[in-house]
Amino acid sequence: MLDKTPMTSWADRARAVLPAGGFGNFDPSVFIREGKGSRVWDEDGKEYVDYLIGSGPMLLGHGHPEVLEVVAEQLPKGMTFFANNTAGVELAEEICRAVACAEQVRFLSSGGEADMYAMRLARAYTGRDKILKFEGGYHGMSAEAQMSLAPTRLVNFPQAVPDSAGIPEAVRNEMLIAPFNDPDYLESLLAEWGDQIAGIIVEPLQRIIPPAPGFLQAVREFCSKYGIVLIFDEVVTGFRFAYGGAQEAYGVVPDVCTLGKIIGGGFPLAAVVGRKEIMDHFDKAIVGADRWLMMLGTLSGNPVAAVAGLKTMEILRREGAYDTLMAHGERIMGMFRTHLDAAGVAHRIVGHPTLFDVVFTDRDVRTYRDVQAADSQKSARFNAVLRKNGIFKSPGKVYPSLALTEADFELTEAAIAEATQAIAGS
Repeated sequence: MLDKTPMTSWADRARAVLPAGGFGNFDPSVFIREGKGSRVWDEDGKEYVDYLIGSGPMLLGHGHPEVLEVVAEQLPKGMTFFANNTAGVELAEEICRAVACAEQVRFLSSGGEADMYAMRLARAYTGRDKILKFEGGYHGMSAEAQMSLAPTRLVNFPQAVPDSAGIPEAVRNEMLIAPFNDPDYLESLLAEWGDQIAGIIVEPLQRIIPPAPGFLQAVREFCSKYGIVLIFDEVVTGFRFAYGGAQEAYGVVPDVCTLGKIIGGGFPLAAVVGRKEIMDHFDKAIVGADRWLMMLGTLSGNPVAAVAGLKTMEILRREGAYDTLMAHGERIMGMFRTHLDAAGVAHRIVGHPTLFDVVFTDRDVRTYRDVQAADSQKSARFNAVLRKNGIFKSPGKVYPSLALTEADFELTEAAIAEATQAIAGS
C-alpha cells in the first residue's frame, strides 16, 4: 500500500529545529544543494550564477580542482589536532609576506572572532577601554560590534545604539560612534576623547562604501597622534582588492588587521595580524600574566583550512588573476550602469570592482545614512527579479569571482535588463 502522507518540506523541517527557520545568515527559504565553478543549484534544481560566493570566500569559484586536490591529500592525514601543524605555519608566513602590517599572526575560526580579539588586543596594548567604530560598519557579532551596525533609530554622534538584545549597558558606555568619511568630525571627537580610546576599527571599504580621498590617511594620522591602535577589518577586503588587500590598494598601513574568508579557501579560518609589539600580548612569557590576552580555539589554524588557504593564495599570485577579477567586476558594473541609465532610473553604483552593488538614490553615497535614505523597496524588487532570472546575490552586495564565464555574463545582462524594466517608472 502506498504511503500517501505528504512529504514535509525542507522549510518546514528547518522551522521545527532552527530559530526563524535558518542559520541566521541568509534568506531561509533558499536551500543550496551544490556549487560548481560559478554556479549553484538549489534543492528544487534551479540553477543560478553565484554572486554571493558563500558571502565572499569562494573567490576562485566552487570546487576548484587544485584546492580539492590539496584538501583530499590532507583529510586522511588528519582534520584537526589542537596543536601546531606545518601548513598553518606556512600560511602565517605567506600572510606576513603579503600584508603590510603583518609581523605576526594568530589564527581563529571566524572573522567575527578575529574582530572581537582585535578590539580586545587594542585594549590590552594601550591599557585604555574605549573603542571607536563607524556607524554602519560590520565587525562581527560581539557586543562591541553590535553597536550601531544597522541602527533604525539615528541618534546624535558619538552615541552608540545597540543592535541586539542581551548587551549590557556598560558596553555602550565604552563605545564611540562616528560617521564614515567625515575626518573633521573624527578630529573633533578625538580632541575630546583621544586619550581614552584604545582602538579605532574600520572597514577600509565600509560594506560597499569607498573611503573618500584622504579619509583613511587622516584616520591613520589621528591614531598615530593619540596613541590609538588602528584596526583594519579586512575580513572581506583581504586578498580581494589586491594580494596585499586594502592596505596595498589604498596605501595606508594599520597597526592591526583582521582577515578571513579567502585565507581559508572556503573552510572556517580567520586571523588577527599586526605589529609584533602589539601581538606580543598573546604571549604571556613576554608581557606577563596581567597584560596577557588569553585566546583558545579548538579549530584555530586547522590543517584542512590551512592547505586550502595556501593553495587559494598561490592561485591568486598567478599572473593576471587580479586583472581578470577587476575586469569581471567592471564589466558587471557597466551592465548595471548601461541599463539603468537608459531607463532613467536614479541610482549609484557603489563599491569596488571586486565588491559592489546598486543603490537606488539620486545623491552620492558616502555614509551609512546615505544608504538608509535610498529606495529600499525598489532595491528589493530589483533583487527579486534578478533572483527569479537566475542571479544569486545578497540584498546588498555583488561578489564577482574568477570562475565567471561568458555564458554567465550573458545570463547576468539579460537578468539586469529584465530587473531594470520591472522597476522603471516606479
